[in-house]
Amino acid sequence: MSEAVKTLLNILDLEPLEENLFRGQSPDVGWQRVFGGQVIGQALVAAQRTVDEDRKVHSLHGYFMRPGDPKVPIIYEVDRIRDGRSFTTRRVVAIQHGHAIFSMSASFQTHEVGLEHFMPMPDIPGPEDLPSEKELAEQYIDHAPENVRKYWQRERPIELRPTDLTHYVSSKKLEPKQQIWFRATGELPANDAIQQAVLAYASDMTLLDTSLFAHGRAVFDPELQVASLDHAMWFHRPINMQDWHLYTQDSPNSSGSRGFTRGSIYTREGVLVASVTQEGLIRLRTRNKGKTSPSGG
Repeated sequence: MSEAVKTLLNILDLEPLEENLFRGQSPDVGWQRVFGGQVIGQALVAAQRTVDEDRKVHSLHGYFMRPGDPKVPIIYEVDRIRDGRSFTTRRVVAIQHGHAIFSMSASFQTHEVGLEHFMPMPDIPGPEDLPSEKELAEQYIDHAPENVRKYWQRERPIELRPTDLTHYVSSKKLEPKQQIWFRATGELPANDAIQQAVLAYASDMTLLDTSLFAHGRAVFDPELQVASLDHAMWFHRPINMQDWHLYTQDSPNSSGSRGFTRGSIYTREGVLVASVTQEGLIRLRTRNKGKTSPSGG
């Protein structure tokens, strides 16, 4: 198991403080705020800890309200909204410095068999036909800005292999779509709850960036203030994050300093396992000097 995956699993292993109350830590990676996927994953784990094991999460809806401080723990408070015969509902609030930084509602369901269909996966090159992150870094890292170099040089728990590199090497305005293969960089426990939490963590990656394609911008652009505002996710089928999954994304709209993006996550065999939507802040700093965002993630 890679050290980055060990760190991720430790981050997701929340400390129980009291009934319905948990504490989570953040890794020391030099970021000014907590990665939104971490908060989503930890909030999901907190909810999972209060639900019977035979009930798996099928959807979650979250809102980021304040940037997370990576230097202090995050307290997760779970409200047991409802325990029905088939469905269980939980609400989770993440708290730092006495204020809510994130809230999430999640619904869990017992296994049921019923009608099935899904939209087919696009026909694209497989992950083995694409350059690895190490190969990408060796080819482009010398020409990248310092903050981008630091990002690519850090060992991470999720490996990404984009099918098109144009966005990473130019400021050309592109169609707001991208397709990325991703997987965990090490072994994970054969546990549905952990697999779902790791997928929730990874689902926050690259979505916001997709909404910037149409404008020739990137999340590292110093002229932009970017942050996740909300995040919704539906879990359709079992997941194995040790294997490659395709994350197809498109951004049908940006307006009001917000970008909206949709994502579909497929196994390498072409089975749809999850769907995601997100709206993120994409504020031009040069037009809003002196203003700050109430949200983060």
